[in-house]
Amino acid sequence: MAMLRAAAKQAMTVVRTGAPQAVSAFSRTLHASPDNKKIVGVFYKANEYASLNPKFVGCVEAALDIRDWLESKGHQYIVTDDKEGPNCELEKHIHDMHVLITTPFHPVYVTAEKIKKAKNLQLLLTAGVGSDHIDLKAAANAGITVAEITGSNVVSVAEDELMRILILVRNFLPAHQQVINGDWNVAGIAHRAYDLEGKTVGTVGAGRIGKLLLQRLKPFNCNMLYHDRLAISPELEKETGAKFEEDLDAMLPKCDVVVINMPLTEKTRGLFDKERIGKLKKGVLIVNNARAAIMDTQAVVDACSSGHIAGYSGDVWNPQPAPRDHPWRYMPNQAMTPHISGTTIDGQLRYADGVKDTLDKYFKGEEFPAQNYIVKEGKLASQYQ
Repeated sequence: MAMLRAAAKQAMTVVRTGAPQAVSAFSRTLHASPDNKKIVGVFYKANEYASLNPKFVGCVEAALDIRDWLESKGHQYIVTDDKEGPNCELEKHIHDMHVLITTPFHPVYVTAEKIKKAKNLQLLLTAGVGSDHIDLKAAANAGITVAEITGSNVVSVAEDELMRILILVRNFLPAHQQVINGDWNVAGIAHRAYDLEGKTVGTVGAGRIGKLLLQRLKPFNCNMLYHDRLAISPELEKETGAKFEEDLDAMLPKCDVVVINMPLTEKTRGLFDKERIGKLKKGVLIVNNARAAIMDTQAVVDACSSGHIAGYSGDVWNPQPAPRDHPWRYMPNQAMTPHISGTTIDGQLRYADGVKDTLDKYFKGEEFPAQNYIVKEGKLASQYQ
């Protein structure tokens, strides 16, 4: 295969230069069978919901609808939701699996320790977007390729963010809870309900999801700001009316609503700590479908309790699944959900198709689309550097 020939060529260079990282990449490729692969998929279990929709492919039971295809090609496909603890099902297969497929919705935290055990592992594949559940530096050092299905669920997440903004702005959840409780107290809702029109919405990050959100906010006649490493195209700025803010701390006090749309990296972990949250406008609303660890957990709780944050909504937690005693479950003015925004049925079909296409290229030794690589040949994608 082309991939094997490339690895062999790289290894010959390594012998001369002594680069240990590339040696590891070569040894993993050389020792694994080029024909029959062991693929392990870790997904959430659907139980009684599995049979309710034939397009529900993102669960253990349907297994991305690729089992017949994989097995027809002679590959072994192990699927489980059991990923925690020394005796879990995943641990039984770590030592000889070639590919691990995981998702952000039921993540396997692929630590350096797990990578060290996985002697045959060649490909870590995220069915979806966001690979921060993987120790990317350890994967790079071990010569493992990390890839995801970029773009597969960006529409799903952007739509969900717009919904959460409206839920917070209109104070919807307490009103719905009144109906469930048999109550009727319009004043109890109306004193904190606003129109979105005329409010200032700032997105921290304007990648694929951030751009889609800006486009979807345009009809609401908001004032839109965005912060990112690079400005979006002048054409998109003109289309949306969004204004670039190079200085994050200068942008934040202007915003009535802040939406987090950046990846979790060493630079963004804990970015919204007590000090930065203190710079936000009192009564700000925050939507975070990116990653929970970008926020300081206790600082968010304290700000919601004091009213500095008037509402916090998102579907990402640290860790995931969130334990029963996670403080975000019980803080006031929250509209949290499990990690669901990117796993709509439409999103599942897109990332399932993407996984199949990526595996097909992997079996053939072909290159993946450039934007799908998170770690390639020991180098991290720019957003994780």
